[in-house]
Amino acid sequence: MARGRPVKSQIRQNIVEILYFMKEGYGYGIYKVYIAIFPKVTMRSIYYHLNRGVKTKEFKINKIKTEKGNYSWGKSVEKIYYTLGKNAKPLMSEKVKKWFEKKK
Repeated sequence: MARGRPVKSQIRQNIVEILYFMKEGYGYGIYKVYIAIFPKVTMRSIYYHLNRGVKTKEFKINKIKTEKGNYSWGKSVEKIYYTLGKNAKPLMSEKVKKWFEKKK
């Protein structure tokens, strides 16, 4: 058996399901949808799996936007927008589908 963390992750698969219906999203936006549907995880975990998913080609970075505003850390924020990559295998989760249908 290989050492280290397993390549497959339930959290990452849940993010794939969310991005399938969102088409694209940034970290905090994905996090808000995730905790509304699935058991609570930390935002740090979501960002870890987004970065890991880019490496495994489950996600790809679509664009990076800098938005101006009055934030506690400064005057701008950088949002990285993700879409599904070539290795993403959405299973069309009924739970996620129902949540997005209810939101419309």
